[in-house]
Amino acid sequence: MYCHRYLNIDFSSSSFHVQEENLETVLKYIGGSGLGAHALFAGTCKKTDPLGPDNLLIFNTGPYTGTRIPCSGRHSVVAKSPLTGIWGESDVGGRWGTMLKKTGFDGVIIRGKSLAPVYIFINEDDIIIKKASHLWGKDTHATSSLLKEELGKRVQIACIGKAGERGVLLASIMHDGKDSRAAGRCGLGAVMGSKNLKAIAVFGNKTKKVFDKGSLDFKIKSMLARIKNTSSFLGCYGTSGGIMSLEASGDLPIKNFSMGRWQNAENLSGEVMAKRFLKGRFACGACPVGCGRKISITSGKYSGVEGAGPEYETMGSFGSYCLVDNLEAVCKANELCNQYGMDTISVGAAVAFAMEAFEKELITKTDCGGLSLTWGNSDAMVELVKQIGENQGFGIVLGKGVRSASKVIGMESKPFALHVKGLELPAHDPRAYFSTGLSYATSNRGACHLAGLTHCIEGSITVPELGLSTTMDRFSIKQKGEMVAKMQDLMGLFDSLKICKFLLYADISVTDLLDCLNYVTGWNMDMEEMLKAGKRMFNLKRMYNIECGITSQDDCLPVRLTKEPLAEGGTGGNCPDMDTMINDYYAFRGWNKKGIPGRDVLEELEI
Repeated sequence: MYCHRYLNIDFSSSSFHVQEENLETVLKYIGGSGLGAHALFAGTCKKTDPLGPDNLLIFNTGPYTGTRIPCSGRHSVVAKSPLTGIWGESDVGGRWGTMLKKTGFDGVIIRGKSLAPVYIFINEDDIIIKKASHLWGKDTHATSSLLKEELGKRVQIACIGKAGERGVLLASIMHDGKDSRAAGRCGLGAVMGSKNLKAIAVFGNKTKKVFDKGSLDFKIKSMLARIKNTSSFLGCYGTSGGIMSLEASGDLPIKNFSMGRWQNAENLSGEVMAKRFLKGRFACGACPVGCGRKISITSGKYSGVEGAGPEYETMGSFGSYCLVDNLEAVCKANELCNQYGMDTISVGAAVAFAMEAFEKELITKTDCGGLSLTWGNSDAMVELVKQIGENQGFGIVLGKGVRSASKVIGMESKPFALHVKGLELPAHDPRAYFSTGLSYATSNRGACHLAGLTHCIEGSITVPELGLSTTMDRFSIKQKGEMVAKMQDLMGLFDSLKICKFLLYADISVTDLLDCLNYVTGWNMDMEEMLKAGKRMFNLKRMYNIECGITSQDDCLPVRLTKEPLAEGGTGGNCPDMDTMINDYYAFRGWNKKGIPGRDVLEELEI
C-alpha cells in the first residue's frame, strides 16, 4: 500500500515540499530501508558530516505498513551514522509508522538544521513546524505526554531525550511513550538532535485500499493461525524467555564475551520477570503476539520503575555482559535508556567495556567519578548509564562508543573493545553460531544479529525458497558464505516491506511475503524479482560504505571472538574460521578480494 508521496523538510531554508516517488524506483527498492538507501546514496557522500546540516534523516514506511498484515506496524530510520561514519539504519515497531501512513505520506526526509529547537506536526496535509523550547531538556516519556496534551491523545510521537540533544553517539529515537519502541542503533538520535529537532508528531485519518482485499484477507487468516500456534511462549515471556536456552548453547555473552557459563542467568529470564514485575504486555501495530512487557517495581531501591520492561538484548547487555544478575537494576538501566533515548545494546556494551578496563587497572575510580566498576556492581552500572545519558563525567568518553573510548583509554584496551565497523556487538556470541560471525563482519551497519538472522538456519528454521531446505551445523563453515548472503538479502526485504523478523519462527514463508506484496500492490511480481530487490538493496548499501572508506579489512570480528575459545559452555571451545567464510562469501556475492561488487553485479542489479 503506497501513497507515493514523501515529505521533504529543509530546516536551512525553512521550507518543505512533497515529492512524488516514481513507480520504477519503488519497484527496485520496495520501501523502508531499501528506499532509504536510495535516498541516502543520492543525497550524502563521504564528505558529509553525520552531525552536520547536510546529513539526511529519513523516516520510511513500507507497502505493508498500515495494512492488517500481521506484525507490519514498523518503519525504518536511515541516516549516515555519527557512531560509525557509514551507513546507518534502525528498524522500529510501535504505531508511529502506521499513523504516518494515515497522513498520506510514505516517508519523511529531513535536512538542514533549525536555528532553535523545534518539533514537526504532520496533520495530513497540514505541516507545522513549531517551537520546542518547552520540550528541550525533557525526557522522552515527558515529551510524548506533553505533545499528546497539546495535539491530542491519538497523535503518535517520535522523539529524542537528553542524549540526542547533547550529541551522545549512542542516542536513539523513541516512540510510543512509556511503551518505548526504539530506533536504537547507529546513533540516529544524535542526528536528530544535531538538527535541533526534538520530535515528529503525526496524525491522520486517510485510508488507501489494497489491490486485492479478498485474497489478502484470506492470506492473513492463514498467517494468523500459524502465528497463534507458534508464538504463545513469546507472548507470555517476551524475548527474554529464551535466556536459559541461549546460555546453554553458548550464545549469551558473559563478562564482555570472556566467559562461557553463568549460572545466574536465570535471574534475568522472562519467566522470572513475569512472576515478579509483569503487569501486562503491549503489541506493535497489527501484531497478534504482544511480546512487549509492561512492568512495575513497587518496592526496594528501584521502586517506581514502570513502563516497558527489558527485552532479551537489554538483559544480555546490562545483565550477562556486565555480570549483573540484579533484575531490578537491569530494569532501571533499561528505563533510563528509554528516558534519555539511548540504545540499550551499545550502552550496555560500553559499560561492560569500562568494567573490564577497570579490572585491568586502565581506568580508576577517579576517572569514573568515584564509581567502583567491578564486575556485577549493579549500582555502579546504573550510575554509569546516567553519566552517559547526561553526557557528563566518564560518560562523555563512553557515549562516543567503545571504539572511540578505547582510543582514549589506550592501546591496551583495544583487544576487549568489541565492535564491528564501530558498532557494538549485540547479545549473541559468534563462537556459538559461526554464521553470526560472518553476518556481523559483513553487515552494512556493523555488528548486527538482525542483518541476517542466520543463526535460525543453524537451529530449527529452513527457507526452501532460498535453497535452504535443511538446517546447518552451527560449528561448520561449509556453505556459510552463500547462506549468509541469501539471508542478509532476505532480511533487507523484511526491512523494506516492513514486517517483523520473528515471523520466520512462526512458519511464515517467503512465498507468503510475496503473495501479500502482490495482493497489496497489484504488481504481479515474481519470486526472482523480489529476491533480486533484496540483493540490490544490500549491494547499494555496500557501495555507500565503500564510498565512505570501508574496505575488506573492516569485514572482520574482534580478535577475542576468533582467537580466544571458551573452555566452558555451549560453544564447545570453537572459534569461527573467518578468512575462509569471508572468501566464500565474497565469491558468492560476485565481489572481488577487496570486497567491492563487480561491475557485472552492479549492471545486473541496475545500481
